[in-house]
Parts: sequence; C-alpha cells; structure tokens
Amino acid sequence: MSLTVARVDWFDPRAVEQRAAMDEETGAMYAGRQAALDDVGRTAVNAALTVSADAISHTLLVLDGDRVIGHAALRPFEQSLEVKKVFIDSRHRGKGAARRLMIELENVARESKAHSLILQTGNLQTPAMALYESLGYERIYVFGAYAAIPFSVCYEKTL
Repeated sequence: MSLTVARVDWFDPRAVEQRAAMDEETGAMYAGRQAALDDVGRTAVNAALTVSADAISHTLLVLDGDRVIGHAALRPFEQSLEVKKVFIDSRHRGKGAARRLMIELENVARESKAHSLILQTGNLQTPAMALYESLGYERIYVFGAYAAIPFSVCYEKTL
C-alpha cells in the first residue's frame, strides 16, 4: 500500500461518495438500535449526527495510490476540533489507513492551534474504539448533542 492523505473540499465528489458509503454501513449497523427508539429519540439521534457543511473546517481523504479508500473531517468545538465522518472502505481495513488518517487529523489540529481532538462514535464500532485508544484518546463524558444518543461513546486527545 502507498498511502497518502489529501486535503479536499467537503463537496469534493470523492468525499461525498465516501460519506454516502459510511452512512449506508452505519445505518445498517445501528438499524436495530434506531428502531428501538421512539420518534422523539430517532429525531434527536438524527439531529445529533447531522453535519452542516458550513461548520466543517477541514476534509481529508486517504488514498492508496490514486484510489480513495477513506474519509474524515474536522469541525470546531470550543477550543478543540471535533473529528467527524471517519470511514475506511471495508475492503481496505486492517492495513493502517485509519491510523494514517487519524495521525494527519492530529497534524491539522496542531497547525490550527487546537487544544485537543474530540470525537463521538457508536458503541458497536469496537475496532474504531480500539484504534482511538491505541492512539492515546481517552474516554470522556458524552458531550453536546450526542447526549441524545444512548449508544454514544466519546473520546478526547489533548494535543
């Protein structure tokens, strides 16, 4: 693998495609959890997970040669940057792409003078949680709108 990371616009068609793939995968993964919620709960979860394009400060793609295999974004949150939409195509997992992408997010955050990186994930995404912990992220209380998601797990890494 020849991994590189490119900084792109949120609306780059390759980034849009990666987010669509992520939404499809996580939608299926959490369908049962969503179905167990009432209408108010589902609405709150969907609102918490909605990302406004104008709030995104950075969008990154990870490539293997010319092939896009992953995506992540950052948005400001207080003195931190929040990691959003981390996704690696399932055919390319386990090869270091997610680690490479997360390290580049840290570099961007340091360049931006952020105090820390924070993130939210779902409790079914155990490989992602293992990666974050191996990179020095520590579990924190569920923050912001994510409190509405009963299966949220949040992390922070001080830079």
